Amino acid sequence: MTVTEQMAKVAMDARAAAQILASLSSAVKNELLQRMAESLINCSEQLIEANGRDLAAAREAGLAPAMVDRLVIDPARIHAMADGLREVAGLPDPVGEVTGMRRRPNGLLVGRMRIPLGVIGIIYESRPNVTADAAGLCLKSGNAVILRGGKEAIHSNLAIGNVLKNELQRMGLPGSALQVIETTDREAVLELLKREDEIDLIIPRGGEGLIRFVSEHSRIPVIKHYKGVCHTYVDASADFSQAEKICLNAKVQRPGVCNAMETLLVHKDIAETFIPHIAAAMRAQGVELRGCEVTQEFAPEAAAVTEEDWYAEYLELTLAVRVIEDLDEAIAHIRKYGSLHTEVIVTRDYENSQRFLNEVNSSVVMVNASSRFSDGNQLGLGAEIGISTTKLHSFGPMGLEDLTTRKFIIYGDGQVRT
Repeated sequence: MTVTEQMAKVAMDARAAAQILASLSSAVKNELLQRMAESLINCSEQLIEANGRDLAAAREAGLAPAMVDRLVIDPARIHAMADGLREVAGLPDPVGEVTGMRRRPNGLLVGRMRIPLGVIGIIYESRPNVTADAAGLCLKSGNAVILRGGKEAIHSNLAIGNVLKNELQRMGLPGSALQVIETTDREAVLELLKREDEIDLIIPRGGEGLIRFVSEHSRIPVIKHYKGVCHTYVDASADFSQAEKICLNAKVQRPGVCNAMETLLVHKDIAETFIPHIAAAMRAQGVELRGCEVTQEFAPEAAAVTEEDWYAEYLELTLAVRVIEDLDEAIAHIRKYGSLHTEVIVTRDYENSQRFLNEVNSSVVMVNASSRFSDGNQLGLGAEIGISTTKLHSFGPMGLEDLTTRKFIIYGDGQVRT
């Protein structure tokens, strides 16, 4: 069977499965997710064994430590995947929700009902936990899902997918509701992106190159999750202790993820005091600084920043630092160099915080909190399918409701149009 034929079968099988999933009760879907969570825990040994093959290949290929960290499956992360599935099971089911019922002058009762999107294709790199998170969210929202992970996590993704698919089949549900593409051949991606009659939405998760490739070749609507150039702006009124804690967490807790801080903006009035302090703290954590000329005055160890650094998603322990005149310049910098992901202001000035919230139009905007909270689980969505930087049809971390759409429903009593 050719790659074209394989992907055609995958897409058509998913379409058939989606019709069954759309009519499942919340109770059945929740039981499925609970059983999947338990099965992940029970199969920990085989998941870690499969992951070991991916990790060995990654280290042999010379992947950066932050990228290797994204690949790791260990008992803690398996439990986190299981907890994510359980949390999604406990969330309200959006499917079938009816809103906005209004009586028209002609007596028609018009409202809108949430329905699944149908078949969702997810093309992603690195993190194998995406396999479980995406499956749980798609199945709970009544969608069939086609998962195509990167070659660096192929063994891990297939192992997780098989564990989850087995639970579908044990409950008499179609295994084709959850399919992990077995080939790493890029031709498979190109063929999937042509299946607009069967696949309703494509969600790419990974580097900017992957997302641009998918967007350029897809005949199917794409929700983009572009790079996370996340900024933290430390205002003149900021509490230094709070600012240090927030900045360190945003940069060093997990530098290889999209909600890590990549650029630090510091108000000029506090630069002389704050920059030496935060530079020393960052240096103690192994962070390389790249700063503007003023930054270098107060942190001589910082390398000279380039224009490209302001656009960079480092995904490692590197941080660009700029001293700015005021809030206006901070907002202007974010508008020019940001990626619509997550922006933070650290301030004790209420008016500045409100201006920042109102005028910065990224998908997540925060006051006095680490950008690492820009995550579906942390924001109460249970898990997330990704963080959309596309304003249509969803913006920001995508949970269950974002994997549905709405149709109009109308109740009449014999009305005809004249």
